[in-house]
Amino acid sequence: MSEEPIIDLTSDAYFMEQALREAQKAYAAEEVPIGAVVVQEGRVIARAWNQVETLRDATAHAEMLALTAAQNTREDWRLDGCTLYVTKEPCPMCAGAIVHCRPDRVVFGCPDLRAGAAGGWINLLEANPPLNHRCEATGGVLADECVGLLQRFFREARAKKTENSGSPPASDAGPGK
Repeated sequence: MSEEPIIDLTSDAYFMEQALREAQKAYAAEEVPIGAVVVQEGRVIARAWNQVETLRDATAHAEMLALTAAQNTREDWRLDGCTLYVTKEPCPMCAGAIVHCRPDRVVFGCPDLRAGAAGGWINLLEANPPLNHRCEATGGVLADECVGLLQRFFREARAKKTENSGSPPASDAGPGK
């Protein structure tokens, strides 16, 4: 009987958990809780979390910051041989940057049906002939955990907004209330 390792350090779930840790940092900073890590040869070479509000920069998405950190680590803009793990499906801006950086894979947690560019609304990563690179996209890894963190963040943000405005929450302001 073969013994299975207690922890499979190379699994997508393991590295998505690392991205979720980054998302928790964003959550603690009152940023939209999205985290990302870049992995090369089974080792995390870059970590980042959403910092749009912190840096006052609309491009400071977790993916963008992780890609830049990975490029600095490798001292090369090309990320071939790497995998990007991100807790939410990349938007078109991030997908465009991903294509230019050339990682082999992108693994994301929850889909973004309205703005996702890895299969949600459009797929810029895998099947777009005019672009110079394609990378495999895998979605749905730890999706429940990823979407749960986002839902909790936005639920709390709505509650804070309601408290500050003095109005009852929308769900309590229906007819007859």
